Amino acid sequence: MFVNRLLTDLLWLVYPELCAACDRALNSGERCVCTFCRYHLPRTHFHLEKDNAIEKRFWGRAPVQAATAFFHFSKGEKVQRMIHKLKYKGEKEIGVGVGEWMGHELKDAEGFAGASLVVPVPLHPRRQSKRGYNQSAMLAEGLSKSMRIPYSEALLRNLETATQTKKHRFERFENVNRVFAVKNPAELENKHILLVDDVITTGATLIACAEALLEVPGTSVSIVTMAYA
Repeated sequence: MFVNRLLTDLLWLVYPELCAACDRALNSGERCVCTFCRYHLPRTHFHLEKDNAIEKRFWGRAPVQAATAFFHFSKGEKVQRMIHKLKYKGEKEIGVGVGEWMGHELKDAEGFAGASLVVPVPLHPRRQSKRGYNQSAMLAEGLSKSMRIPYSEALLRNLETATQTKKHRFERFENVNRVFAVKNPAELENKHILLVDDVITTGATLIACAEALLEVPGTSVSIVTMAYA
């Protein structure tokens, strides 16, 4: 035990774990994000607010039970850097760590506490193969762990759509129309599904996913994302 701890401490001195938000070395007991950043990152706290800005995105479009985003997103700020590392730099542990953090707060929140299955928004297999993993699945894994509910990659993406980044609102909805399907509907029957993505902008992708999930008898859907742009 002592030898293992000594080796761990020596390894940390040579290759310290860095905060995903500010790149400073993490102290003992800190994980993924340092204590300073945990207090100062731009949290939304929307999960405590009924009819919040995220829920309003789905009014008249998809009958979701609850919706939230964990952080506000601003270009050039820490949250954008975290998401960039998660999506493009191979730092998938950021997704798992932030997912666990989100789950600890959502597990007792109204609208989320009754969730029985965590489902990530899928990537097309070609894009996932190129990236090596699905960033939304990493968030979902963390949520599943801390909320102690099962995780399932229950959705598949039928088409490889163009990136949503530079599209206008209507183009985003057209881009994902009827793209998603449920792999095994029987697995989802009568489940309260927590649908997970990294960032919400117009909500087009999440609406398309929710529509596919809600076609399964007895399902309800709540939505959580890491950030809100």
